[in-house]
Amino acid sequence: MDIQSIDHIELFVEDAEEAAVGLRDQFGFAVAGRGGARTGLRGCDSVLLRQHDITLLVTSATRPDHRAAEYVERHGQGVGVIGLRVDDAQAAFAEAVERGAVPVAPPETLGPAGDQVVFASVSAFGDVEHRFVSRSRPDGPFVPLIEETARDRSGGLFTEIDHLAVCVPAGTLKETVRRYEEIFGLRQTFEEQIVVGSQAMDSKVVQNGSGRLTLTIIEPDVTRAPGQIDRFIAAHDGAGVQHIAFLTEDILAAVPESAERGVRFLTTPQSYYEALGQRIGPIGVPVAVLREVNVLADRDPAGVMLQIFTESQHERGTLFYELIDRRGAHTFGSNNIKALYEAVDRQQTRNPTGRA
Repeated sequence: MDIQSIDHIELFVEDAEEAAVGLRDQFGFAVAGRGGARTGLRGCDSVLLRQHDITLLVTSATRPDHRAAEYVERHGQGVGVIGLRVDDAQAAFAEAVERGAVPVAPPETLGPAGDQVVFASVSAFGDVEHRFVSRSRPDGPFVPLIEETARDRSGGLFTEIDHLAVCVPAGTLKETVRRYEEIFGLRQTFEEQIVVGSQAMDSKVVQNGSGRLTLTIIEPDVTRAPGQIDRFIAAHDGAGVQHIAFLTEDILAAVPESAERGVRFLTTPQSYYEALGQRIGPIGVPVAVLREVNVLADRDPAGVMLQIFTESQHERGTLFYELIDRRGAHTFGSNNIKALYEAVDRQQTRNPTGRA
């Protein structure tokens, strides 16, 4: 199975228009199209958002039996579908099912000859599905059931989805990674245990061959005190996507602009920046500049990464976003993972629901 990249992310929400406006206004996504009963969508309304190589589909149910309604009732608003771009969605679906994937939706071909899109879905983790997507034309429409009004992707500060962080119940990390290796052909590229005070979590990273599908999969360490991963699993009612990371080529411009748009970021204690340069070596950016915008810095053998995380605006305090600027680095730095854990913990302690 040749998974090329993330094709799109579908968010299941209570009100598609309202959620799309938030992503447009705060993160600079362009509204590229809409779909509903008038365009042939069954039981839902959807808004298509684009920015460079990022495609988001925001969907709300118009009937109680639609999957978006069931998802939102159980989990609150969040990621319901991770679309995977492949050469042949029908073949990828058949291969995944043969390898043990649970089918969700059989292959469906949409659109006229020469401009066809094929969708087919299997279960990923929890109530999240992977939707295989293949198109007759790589630059063709997202899907004929969405009436597109704009095709320009050039605007915005974010270029692609760098990775998704997934929280899974304790004791399921190893099995989840095994399924990604055996069913989807991904490989494990990183693992880490993070200990913060009396809490701890274990994480493993899986990637496809191109590196354009990266999942950081995290489980709580139940031998230690309950922490934020336990709280996510409880609040989300099972496994789910904790955060989506947007790649940017200039995080030092993206953070203040996003803040002006209304994005609220997690703060970093000043002690983090003490001896930062000595701890990780040359960064290429003055530490004082990083401190001013609360950006974290770390490195791997290939280079430096700069990161920052938003506060969760989710009604259950779960889903949030990350901005990441890779200046050579390919993996994830241990210091930043620990800093993220501590920052989320501070927010959850201060505001456990994630609401303003």
